[in-house]
Amino acid sequence: MVLGELVKLRAMGPADAAALWRWNHDPDVMRWMDDNHPSTLEHVEKWLADRPRNTYGDLLLGVEVSSDGRLIGLVALRDAEPETGIAELDIYLGEKDYWRKGYATDAMRTVCRYGFDAMRLHKISLTVVTENLAAQQVYKKVGFVEEGRLRQSFRRDGKWYDQFTMGLLEGELR
Repeated sequence: MVLGELVKLRAMGPADAAALWRWNHDPDVMRWMDDNHPSTLEHVEKWLADRPRNTYGDLLLGVEVSSDGRLIGLVALRDAEPETGIAELDIYLGEKDYWRKGYATDAMRTVCRYGFDAMRLHKISLTVVTENLAAQQVYKKVGFVEEGRLRQSFRRDGKWYDQFTMGLLEGELR
């Protein structure tokens, strides 16, 4: 378990399937995220049960509220390789009652601190749809900077959107 100020990060398992399934079928939660085709709760349970344990290159953690243990989201560091020291970060909070209250910022800081300290990463990267201003605000608050723009790389509701690539180097975490 990895502790932040408001959240704790812990491994996910089959008991988390109902929350994950619900979040992945909520249009507000998935608005600016790559979403897959609809799936059944049983499929999500099986995916979590069959998922290999967390590794350096594939780390998936649930975001819990420290005070009561409620699961409110997830974070992932993926595609990390010791040779490059770079990982891709994914995050979302599925419980909308916890949006814009500091939980996402704390989860970002906590997972980045873990990546730099425990995994000895040099850089953490992510992509974000240019219209997702709330996410960009969180990323910039913890130190991420825009590094580039991917033109028309995200499609939603029949429209193409650009994405920013953002990066955070070790030592830049705020």
